[in-house]
Amino acid sequence: MSRLFVDHLTVIDFSYLHPVRGIVGESWIVDVELEGDLNDEGMVFDFGHVKKLLKAALDEGMDHTLALPTQLPGLHLAETDLGERLEVEYRAPNGELKLRYQSPREAVYLVDAEEVTLRSVTPMLEAHLNSLVPANVKRVRLQLRTEQIDGPFYHYTHGLKKHQGDCQRICHGHRSRIEIERDGQRDSEAEKEWAERFADIYLITAEDELPSDEPGLSHIGYEAEQGRFDVWLPTHQCYTMTTDSTVELIASHLADQLRQAEPKAHWRVKAYEGVRKGAIAESE
Repeated sequence: MSRLFVDHLTVIDFSYLHPVRGIVGESWIVDVELEGDLNDEGMVFDFGHVKKLLKAALDEGMDHTLALPTQLPGLHLAETDLGERLEVEYRAPNGELKLRYQSPREAVYLVDAEEVTLRSVTPMLEAHLNSLVPANVKRVRLQLRTEQIDGPFYHYTHGLKKHQGDCQRICHGHRSRIEIERDGQRDSEAEKEWAERFADIYLITAEDELPSDEPGLSHIGYEAEQGRFDVWLPTHQCYTMTTDSTVELIASHLADQLRQAEPKAHWRVKAYEGVRKGAIAESE
């Protein structure tokens, strides 16, 4: 048997429901290993096919979805429109409503467990990938991991209704580092402040916030190319922006907020969207 590996094949950016933290944005790096017999070309599997087939399967599966642990007590799911849509409700043990959610079915990834974790998700993804590879590949193994970040970072969730791809899904997110410079020097206090402010946050675009019929919950909803999306979340876990919440506009928003607080300083914000990508903005 021979073994082939590809480190950092892709990054799965998604959000998941946690019973205490609520909706949490996350980014998991995916390393893959394939074990099998050599084919007529002397390969286990062509690297190009790994990227095309396996990466595509991951990107079209869990990536940019809301992952829900189906065995979580208090979570109720209902399919509507012949399975095309999903309605979700989650109540805490005391009966308090913590989440309502409605979207096209494809925007949700169901995990058969009480929690969405690296350990609970890995076997599901491996089983799917193993069903796709040729017979000479005996096993596909995955390692899911988070980025090592030596500094402040935050988890955020959002939806971009104008996006033509899966970013339009109302609950997907990222685990992102934040780097802030004040007059050319890293400002660790500013980084820590914004990381704490945006910890497990949902970023609302103001025009998407609708009147809520649920006390204590904010209602975000919109029509997008993939269909109708609505979510009700605890108001204290939401942060409203006047603009859309692209990473470019997040960086600009932070630079503007810093400038308003200290207008004499020159601010530079490097905001990440998950791993190894993001946007830079500077105060004028």
